[in-house]
Amino acid sequence: MTKSFHCVVTGKVKGGNFQSWVQDTAQKMNLTGWVRNLEEDKAEILLQGEMSQCMRFKRKMRDEAPILNLKDITHEIIEHDKSFDVFEMRG
Repeated sequence: MTKSFHCVVTGKVKGGNFQSWVQDTAQKMNLTGWVRNLEEDKAEILLQGEMSQCMRFKRKMRDEAPILNLKDITHEIIEHDKSFDVFEMRG
């Protein structure tokens, strides 16, 4: 099990290069994991790396990510059954 930072973003995340921004920013911050779109106006992100970097990523996302009408960013620290070597977009 790997300590992971799981978050759900609510807002207009489709059509604004949000997933690309997440991947680029995570890679620059040496974080691994994935991002994927959920239902309309939601995306899910799993980050692995230093938890202080994950919290910094969340603040950057709130301030800089291309999200129209940001409603909420929730997060929890979980134990994930897989560890990742890269950051990937899952759709």
